[in-house]
Amino acid sequence: MSSQIAGVLQLLALISALALAHRPLGDYMAEVYSSGKHYRPERWVYRVIGADPAAEMRWPAYLRAVLAFSVVSVLFLYLMQRVQGSLPGSLGFSSIDPDQAFNTAVSFVANTNWQSYYGEQAMGHVVQTGGLAVQNFVSAAAGMAVAVALVRGFSRSRTGELGNFWTDLVRGTVRILLPISVIGAVVLVACGAIQNFSGIHQVGQFMGGTQEWNGGAVASQEAIKELGTNGGGYFNANSAHPFENPNPLSNLFEIFLILLIPFALTRTFGRMVGSSKQGYAILGAMAVIWVGFTVLMMWTEFAHRGPAFEMAGGAMEGKETRFGVAGSSLFAVATTLTSTGAVNSFHSSYTGFGGGITMLGMQLGEIAPGGVGSGLYGMLVMAVIAVFVAGLMVGRTPEYLGKKIGTRQIKLAACYLLVTPALVLGFTAVAVALPTPAESITNTGAHGFSEILYAYTSGANNNGSAFAGLDADTPWFNTTIGIAMALGRFLPMVFVLALAGSLAEQQPVPTTAGTLRTDKPLYAGLLVGTVVTVTGLTYFPALALGPLAEGLAS
Repeated sequence: MSSQIAGVLQLLALISALALAHRPLGDYMAEVYSSGKHYRPERWVYRVIGADPAAEMRWPAYLRAVLAFSVVSVLFLYLMQRVQGSLPGSLGFSSIDPDQAFNTAVSFVANTNWQSYYGEQAMGHVVQTGGLAVQNFVSAAAGMAVAVALVRGFSRSRTGELGNFWTDLVRGTVRILLPISVIGAVVLVACGAIQNFSGIHQVGQFMGGTQEWNGGAVASQEAIKELGTNGGGYFNANSAHPFENPNPLSNLFEIFLILLIPFALTRTFGRMVGSSKQGYAILGAMAVIWVGFTVLMMWTEFAHRGPAFEMAGGAMEGKETRFGVAGSSLFAVATTLTSTGAVNSFHSSYTGFGGGITMLGMQLGEIAPGGVGSGLYGMLVMAVIAVFVAGLMVGRTPEYLGKKIGTRQIKLAACYLLVTPALVLGFTAVAVALPTPAESITNTGAHGFSEILYAYTSGANNNGSAFAGLDADTPWFNTTIGIAMALGRFLPMVFVLALAGSLAEQQPVPTTAGTLRTDKPLYAGLLVGTVVTVTGLTYFPALALGPLAEGLAS
């Protein structure tokens, strides 16, 4: 069997598995966020944090709860790293430096999981499991909560109430992420991933010297890392490491976990707004972009240019032989079209166009299907923009799901769209202009520029993957990428929740013969075109200086 056919079969198997899980999981999540019942463990949590689970919140209160929880989480994780040397189970590792501790704390709380350190050489068991793994759960649950708040904004009328953040956070963690992660961890252990709390030990001779590895609760962290679209690896090699991702079966399963909840949330959206067709329209737009990027990536990486590529069966530099071009391409597209950032290969070693595809996937806003929660609310903001464009074309006031899209809604949607490009392009321009940041790049020319552009694209979009040639463990990059991650995560949430509040206050508009049908393939196509056009106009000049220039020169 050829590598290309194997890649197609993997893609078809992945689509089939996602299709089977889409309806039951989507319906279950809709029930979770709509239920009035509180389980006993959940009530215990509410008592501890002093929250009233029955109290409804308007968007300013919901936002304050999100920000307060995130600030406390950053401080807790920062302090845990700073005192690591005094904690039990630290494996002898010293405390983390202030700039790196800040970067890592912001990174995991913002669901980015950018890592400028070697996991197996810096973090002990307590920080890994009690700090980083906990944030893998709650940061993902916070993103889902904001997405559900926006959905309620569309489904409710004549009220500014969007639910209760603490209830949404706890339910997302306890009822959705935790049980699926337990199952996922068991599957990964069965596939060969490790799960222990062993110390550092020698594993044999390696190039004339001894090699040492430490164990860890890897399978459990790997499961939520992928399911929650987090991406931070227990080891520096991330999901290319055999302890995290042992074989092609575990690789395909991890891709499935990455895409599972983001795609299923479209079904949740349809159920909560009372129209499954609306959910399928959003799903269709996401699926078209994801399949298109996957096919394009495989074609680019399988393209044979010269005898070396022909003998290897494609562009194998930086890829694990146990995954091959197909498994690596599938993983790269899934992780950059979501906010996961986990990698099973070096994106810096991809072909020029292949590296550009990974960057463009993040620059789309990671909405196909996007991160857990953030993908859905990002695509819904694009849906608002799309109906506005359609309204301009036919000369009608735009409407979406019975809500008028007026000046306030468009301003909020526009602000949402402009935040991330401003961060990415602004920080990239400053880093390229200053002499000190440029010293961190390994390559010169277009590829060196791509390393910096990729880093800020990954940080501001809360992805976390990196072009491996960049030395990002410097005060400049730790600080500026940390700022980009924080602003890239929480500023868009401000506009999303404000948009949700403005929509919830409206009175529904009756459907007429002139109303744009947003549950039809025509609208899904318009939505795809809007996403690609807006992104292309924003990032094309920067891409032309980096991956496009490199690809055309090769």
